[in-house]
Amino acid sequence: MGGHFWSYTVPFEEDIQSALEKLREQEFRAGRFWQPSEVQPGFFGRLLGRPPSKPKPPATIQDAIKISTYTGTRSILDMERVSQTPDFGTVSPVSPEDLQRFFGTTQPTQEIIERSDEFIDSLERGQGVYIILHQNRKPHQIYFAGYSYD
Repeated sequence: MGGHFWSYTVPFEEDIQSALEKLREQEFRAGRFWQPSEVQPGFFGRLLGRPPSKPKPPATIQDAIKISTYTGTRSILDMERVSQTPDFGTVSPVSPEDLQRFFGTTQPTQEIIERSDEFIDSLERGQGVYIILHQNRKPHQIYFAGYSYD
């Protein structure tokens, strides 16, 4: 099936974790994440011949992650924290060296980032990154991007 690419841009704030939490809450409230159209019955339900059921809308981000099973929500909801090193379920900063290598600058614009197939292809499934976007040499926005789990 393959992972699904996702990206978001939010206003800059010093506290990246706070920006991530606000973005996750915004996207959850808006319902902009993948939800299964049906839920398979459990072991005993299958034994009794129960058909799949329509899932209840999730009440929390954790509920949304739980019902999405191994594929994840295919959104920023799958990224639970900021980390200085890449890991599953986290967003980490793109190093200055990688910014220079992919974009020819350490202060790329969103347009430059999204035109770089090489950068997008370098992202690992189930992980995210962030880049501080600048305007007039000052931090202006935070760009979050990643791929869902397969």
